[in-house]
Amino acid sequence: MDSDLFSRRRAARFAQLLDEANGGRRHHVRCRADDQLAALVAVGRQLTEERPDVEVDTEFRTGLRAMLVATAEREGVGRASATAPETAPAGTRASLLGAVTARQVRARGAILVGIAAGAVAVSGISAASEDAVPGDALYGMKRSTERAQLALTGSDLSRGQLFLDFARTRLDEAASLRGDLTGFRAVMDDMDADTRQGVRLLTTASAQRSDTAGLDAVNTFVAGQRQAVSGLLDGADRAERERTRRSLALLDAIRKRSDALRSAIACGLPTPVGTDALGPAPATCPVGR
Repeated sequence: MDSDLFSRRRAARFAQLLDEANGGRRHHVRCRADDQLAALVAVGRQLTEERPDVEVDTEFRTGLRAMLVATAEREGVGRASATAPETAPAGTRASLLGAVTARQVRARGAILVGIAAGAVAVSGISAASEDAVPGDALYGMKRSTERAQLALTGSDLSRGQLFLDFARTRLDEAASLRGDLTGFRAVMDDMDADTRQGVRLLTTASAQRSDTAGLDAVNTFVAGQRQAVSGLLDGADRAERERTRRSLALLDAIRKRSDALRSAIACGLPTPVGTDALGPAPATCPVGR
């Protein structure tokens, strides 16, 4: 779980937003994390409103309980730790201690609520909508869960790999929509969009760091994805074959870009000549380097 996202302030703010979305008292403030947390709040609302009939397994319940207990112990929920000036009258000191402690408990409780709600929302929705395809009632919840996962991911490398995972998911959905040309094309378009997003994040990170780790992830993805996409050609009609070939062409272009960046990193990474949907476009290495 990303330590920055679930800092005390952001967790408390998430709990506030979730409470407001469910009809609680509005807090007339905004913070920079609101846009990031909006997707996770939306998932929580959908989970509350639609309540999919999903049985959460025992292992998840046990793990969530252990996480909450450990967090409560670490954050000192229910433990008085406030201090008041020694010079204050006894009655005043008692009042101050009580007020500060109550605020601390509420704040720490909000953190726990935020973490628990986020974990339950993402895990519960994922289980309910995992096999949903476009047209199913839970498909929108499935996509919202993906956006929430992106919000929980801290680094560009991790987000890039997550986008490539989504592209694999879109491919599975496309295979189930054979014969529905409109749905098939729409999912293939989404698959290519996720592919470009992931590749751009990974190639940019590799270029900035002069590190091929992101390119290794790209090449592994392309090898497996190209084979799987090629499988859509079998038994496809003309329109589906044409659309499938566009995705294959994209994967071939990605492999060429990855190889060119790898060569550029090996020779000192000359300044890229520009950038596009696949990330940096590397210059050609000088002869002899």
